[in-house]
Amino acid sequence: MTLPHDLTVLRQAAAIRTRELSPLELADHYLDRIERLNAQVGAYVTVDAEYVREQARAAEKQVLEAAGPEELPPLHGVPIPIKDLNMVKDVRVTLGSQVFSDLVGFADDSVVTLLRQAGCVLLGKTTTPEFGLPCYTESAVAPPARTPWDLERSAGGSSGGAAAAVAAGLAPAAQGSDGGGSIRIPSSVCGLFGIKPTRGRVSQGPVVPDLFGLSTNGPIARSVRDAAALLDAMARHMPGDLYMAPPLPAGETFLGYAGRPPGRLRIARSAEPAVPGTEVHPDCLAAYEEASALLEELGHEVVELPRVLGADLVPIFETLWGVMATLTPVEPDKEHLLQPLTRWLRERGNATGAPQLFHAHAMLQSALRRAFPVMNEFDAILHPTLAQPPRPLGYFHDQEPEENFARQKAFTPFCAVYNVSGQPAVNVPLHWNADGLPIGVMLAGRLGGEGTLISLSAQLEEARPWIDRKPPIWKA
Repeated sequence: MTLPHDLTVLRQAAAIRTRELSPLELADHYLDRIERLNAQVGAYVTVDAEYVREQARAAEKQVLEAAGPEELPPLHGVPIPIKDLNMVKDVRVTLGSQVFSDLVGFADDSVVTLLRQAGCVLLGKTTTPEFGLPCYTESAVAPPARTPWDLERSAGGSSGGAAAAVAAGLAPAAQGSDGGGSIRIPSSVCGLFGIKPTRGRVSQGPVVPDLFGLSTNGPIARSVRDAAALLDAMARHMPGDLYMAPPLPAGETFLGYAGRPPGRLRIARSAEPAVPGTEVHPDCLAAYEEASALLEELGHEVVELPRVLGADLVPIFETLWGVMATLTPVEPDKEHLLQPLTRWLRERGNATGAPQLFHAHAMLQSALRRAFPVMNEFDAILHPTLAQPPRPLGYFHDQEPEENFARQKAFTPFCAVYNVSGQPAVNVPLHWNADGLPIGVMLAGRLGGEGTLISLSAQLEEARPWIDRKPPIWKA
């Protein structure tokens, strides 16, 4: 029997528009699943059931009063959770930290405003690590986020709660954010499709600064079409944003690209990690080789990527990451509430002088000026998403900060390069290992090239469908 959470985002939206499914019925279905199953996966930190139902009742009223389906916004009545780094007005936002355990949102983030305009019902706040800094989701304000494929393993981070929710059937799709891989990492660990858009595609405003341009909001979903539809809802430049992505051609949508063959593409590939001394696990190499073979089978040209962005960027990224850790203001008398890793990163950031920071930016720009002419010769670039399969809970979090950070770099040595460059990148869930754990591959594109990545990913999805692969909790 098909249940509401078996339906894709687009199928849910269509059922609501034709009155086959009511927004309140759908919201209640997810609220019931969250109440019964969230303790197992640690997907949500805050769910206000009455707030959700209030939105759903308003959405239902609009359906009944609309003269026709065309009057309703594209995702009307579809429940979408918001990551707990993003502010929702009048809803608790902890930023994954005890320091802000009582903070209530005083405004909607721009991405939240846009999702409301698209008709989404905001389902709850998904768990995130403190300030979104680590690549796993374990904090002092909520249970750890676990991949539904093995509840003893982390769901990744920092959008770990978002990915756990989607993979466990506690949300049809989710909003996430990605400053060093934080959409792609949990998407790989949880067997989902996730998009890190081009820098400037989705606003970080009105509260969060985008000084370095590393981080962006983006979608996590079970299918390419769902993620594309969610990106269409999110993608808008807002006044005051420092960056602007190249616009789509007139009349085009990201969802439209999902229904269009990509043509024959020239695709580069590399499994050489940017972090020196990192070993790539055989399972991750197997996923990468299988994806390479599939791309060739589909008619694409696959060649080796010349080394363009390598180990010299690692200390630059570390400098920026440490400074980013200082941007969240913390009163001196509350510093002791911070996690050890957060304190360690903030100490490094506070020790970075302005000349050192500007020098890092200058070195970054110099490296990108050399790299882009080479990378722009290709329509897409293939990598393993991660260097290791999903890690056990505590693998990072239970270590001293320096060892914790070293393990994180060894786990995810491919993702942050594309935060530094600003290029779009996606996780494609094509492979599961012998232990039944999802192992993703990453495709990166030219600046503004999300459409090509979406078309290519949809072609891969059609060739090797993954949406019917579901963890045991799905049927609970």
